[in-house]
Amino acid sequence: MTRIAVVTGAAGGMGRAIAARLAADGLHVVGLDLDAGGLEEVAASLGEGFTFHALDLTDADAVKTVFADIAARHGGVDALVNNAGTCFMSDFPDIPAQEFTRQMEVNFHSAFHCCQAAVPLMLARPGVKKIVNISSNGAYNFDVFDPPHYRASKAAMDTLTKDLARRYAREQIAVNSIAPAMTETPLFGVLTEDVLQRAIAAMPHGRAMKADEVAAWVGFLISPAGDISSGNVIILNQGRDVR
Repeated sequence: MTRIAVVTGAAGGMGRAIAARLAADGLHVVGLDLDAGGLEEVAASLGEGFTFHALDLTDADAVKTVFADIAARHGGVDALVNNAGTCFMSDFPDIPAQEFTRQMEVNFHSAFHCCQAAVPLMLARPGVKKIVNISSNGAYNFDVFDPPHYRASKAAMDTLTKDLARRYAREQIAVNSIAPAMTETPLFGVLTEDVLQRAIAAMPHGRAMKADEVAAWVGFLISPAGDISSGNVIILNQGRDVR
C-alpha cells in the first residue's frame, strides 16, 4: 500500500524540498498551498507521485473539504507535514492587529486545522503515522531577530506538537517539530540585506542551511527510523545556540 503524505506550503522553497524528498522515498505526496501556479510547477517536476489542491489553509471549512477529498481518493493519510508559514516583520509595539491575526492564522491556525482533519484519517492506517510541524529557532532563541508575533505562532505550534504526541501515543501517531535556524527559502526576501547578512554570519558554518538539508530530517522522521520519536522539538542550527 502506498503511503500518503500531505505537505502544506508545498509550492514554497521548503515545501518543494520536502515534497521532493518524500516522493523520492516512495510516498504519494498531496501538496496544499494557496499558490496554484507553484503547485503546478511542483507537479510537473515530480510527476505521478504528486497531486495537489490549491486552497487557503486558514479557512477551516476549505481544509475539511480537501481532506475529505483526500480520504475519498486515497483512503486515508499516513503523514502530515505542516510547513505552510510566513514571517511578517513589523516590530513590537507597532504591530498592526490585522498583521498579528494573519501571522497566527497562517503559521498556527493552518496547522491546527490540518491536524484536526488529518488525525481521524490516520487512525485506521497501519503502522506508525507521522505529523511533522515545521517550527523555528525563533520560538525559543531570543537572541535572533524574529518579531514576537512570529515567535508566538511557532511556540504555539510546538505546544500543539507535544499535546498531540501525548494524546495519540497509543494510537501510534508520532508528532514532532523541527525547528530550523537560518534556511535558504523565499522568506529571505522579507529581511533587509543588513539583517540577513548578520544572521548568516552568526551561523557557525558561515552559511545558511539548505532547504533539502531540513527536508532530509523530515524524511527521516517519516521513515521507519523515526517511529520511536514523538513529542520532540528537534533543533537544527549547526550548534549555534549551545550554552
